[in-house]
Amino acid sequence: MNNQLLKENERIDQLYALGVKVIQSKKVFSYSIDSVLLANFPTIPANRANIVDLCAGNGAVGLFASQKTKCPIVQIEIQPELADMGQRSIELNQLTDQMTMINDDLKNSLNHIKRSSVDLLFCNPPYFKLEESAKQKNNQYLALARHELTTNLDEVLSMSQQLLKTGGHLALVHRPNRFTEIFDSLRKYKLAPKKIQLVHPKQGSEANILLIDAIKDGGENGLKFMPSLIVHDNEGNYTDELKAIYFGK
Repeated sequence: MNNQLLKENERIDQLYALGVKVIQSKKVFSYSIDSVLLANFPTIPANRANIVDLCAGNGAVGLFASQKTKCPIVQIEIQPELADMGQRSIELNQLTDQMTMINDDLKNSLNHIKRSSVDLLFCNPPYFKLEESAKQKNNQYLALARHELTTNLDEVLSMSQQLLKTGGHLALVHRPNRFTEIFDSLRKYKLAPKKIQLVHPKQGSEANILLIDAIKDGGENGLKFMPSLIVHDNEGNYTDELKAIYFGK
């Protein structure tokens, strides 16, 4: 069955902590540590909640989250090839009763999801602005996933605000160098940040990942800065915290 779901140049990777299998391709797209950390960051409702994953890529975040909940998960991805990989990963993990992959622009999310109905929304959006397009690689799939070619931060947060119910959570991963812009945009759309964590490649290095948990229509108080997460030790191995996330405790 596994081989029947794979296309040329594809492979199956597994997040051992959860036992989830994800169809990947270096020529098209592979999930990164950002997806693993994002799926592990917020408190995930166990049941009676609606979960959405915007900018879903090959579906990794939703697949990881599915192992911690029985709630339905809807994923939206604009690139047909990535949405197809995500759909086949859903089938591979026998999650078709729980998960739905929609191939569409996030601007059209309200065509598929009821306004103000979402309890938890994940988003791993493009990080880089259009003026940074010179840094794009020739791979069109990576360019669309990493650069604001089809959407931008303002559109992502605007749609998040429309989809979330009052008190619903947005779990967002981004880059620390856009911290001020992100916070301004969150406040613009009445998304109050409540939990923040910075991720560093190794001890003493600058942070390169920013994790945010924000609440729709939340109050100004109660923001918590979590201890920084260190990915690698001095020998280049995963720290104990990362091992627990990837391989289980």
